[in-house]
Amino acid sequence: MNLMTERSLEKAVGDKMNTVVNTTKMKGDKVSVFYGSKQALFDVDLDIPEKMVTALIGPSGCGKSTFLRSLNRMNDTIEGCRVAGKITLDGEDIYDPKIDVVELRARVGMVFQKPNPFPKTIYENVAYGPRIHGLAKNRHEIDEIVESSLRRASLFEEVKDRLHEAGTGLSGGQQQRLCIARAIAVSPEVILMDEPCSALDPIATAKVEELIDELRQNYTIVIVTHSMQQAARVSQKTAMFHLGNLVEVGDTEMMFTTPKEKRTQDYITGRFG
Repeated sequence: MNLMTERSLEKAVGDKMNTVVNTTKMKGDKVSVFYGSKQALFDVDLDIPEKMVTALIGPSGCGKSTFLRSLNRMNDTIEGCRVAGKITLDGEDIYDPKIDVVELRARVGMVFQKPNPFPKTIYENVAYGPRIHGLAKNRHEIDEIVESSLRRASLFEEVKDRLHEAGTGLSGGQQQRLCIARAIAVSPEVILMDEPCSALDPIATAKVEELIDELRQNYTIVIVTHSMQQAARVSQKTAMFHLGNLVEVGDTEMMFTTPKEKRTQDYITGRFG
C-alpha cells in the first residue's frame, strides 16, 4: 500500500475515537458453521452493537459472509449446512426451534452483493414485504410505507414519477437503493449487507455509503466488504476474519491504526489477501 493510500485510509477513518459505546443488539457465542464435513467458521465470539455499523473484513473465503448469513439464518437454505454455538437477537436465541424464521428475516433484513429487485414495478418491490407481513390495513397505508421507505433509501425523488415502471429498469446503483428500500419497508431492526457496493461504480458506491451512514441512526448494520477504505469510511466497529477464525475485533479507528494482530496489519496494508 502506497503512502497516499495509507493517508486516505487514515482520513477515511476520521474521528472515530469519540464513538459512543452502544448496547449489544446481536451476539455470536462460539459460532461454528459446517458445510457437510467442511468447517467454515471456528468458535466465533462477536458482539454486534446497536445502531452502529460493524464491518466484517478479511480475504476471500475467510468466513465473513458465512458469519453474516448465519445472523438471519440464510444458511438454512444451503443443504448440508449446520450451525453450532449460539446467536442471539436482543438476548433471544435465533436458532431456537420456536423461532419463526420468516419473522426473524423481517427483523434482520439483508441486502445482497448484486442488486436483485423483483421482476415487478418499483412500487410493488417495496410494497411486497409490508403486504405479506400484514403491516398495512389499506392501500393508503401501503402508499405511505412505500414513499417513506424510498425516501429513507434516498431514492424517492429520482423515481417518484415512475413508481409503476419495472424496478429492473433502474441503474445498478438505483436498483441497490431500491433493494435497501425493500429491506427497510418491513421495519427491520438489523440490516445485513453482503458487499453491497461491489457491483457498483464509484458514484453509486458513494451514494450507498452516504445512505448507510444515515441509516445507522435508526438501524443496526453489519456489512461485509473487501474495500478497506469503505470499511474505514462507514463503520464504527471492525472485525477481521482469516481462515474461518475471528482474528480480532475493535473500534474501527484502532483496527486501522494500531491493530493488535500482525495478520490484521498485513491485510490492511495489502501484504496478503
